Amino acid sequence: MQLITKKIVMTKDIGIHGNLFGGILMEWIDEAAAAFATEYCYTPNMVTVRVGELIFNKPLKAGQHIRIYGEVAKLGNTSITIALKVCRYSLYSAEETLVCSTNVTFVRIDDDGTPTPIGESVKRKHQDIIDNHLVEV
Repeated sequence: MQLITKKIVMTKDIGIHGNLFGGILMEWIDEAAAAFATEYCYTPNMVTVRVGELIFNKPLKAGQHIRIYGEVAKLGNTSITIALKVCRYSLYSAEETLVCSTNVTFVRIDDDGTPTPIGESVKRKHQDIIDNHLVEV
């Protein structure tokens, strides 16, 4: 997985129990996944159609740093699914602790909102990545 984005949990994002609001983290995940998907597919015309199960394993407190990592889990004809993991990052030890993970699926659309195929160059690039990964393993 590659690093997509970093965030700092701010006091304004904290709920009454002293933890980051889950909805804020969900927003950050969707934003990070969208940035990754649009860059990967060479188009801004991607919309979120599905977010997989999201279980919050660890709380996040104000001042903590997080890192969001992602990789392509599946590339379809009109869709792409991004596997994501969110980790709390310690500035003192560089240790990372898994906070949550999920998959987010996007569909490429045209100007009318109709699903449209992902370009052949993207599919070739994706196949090259898969082929190279298999050779390395």
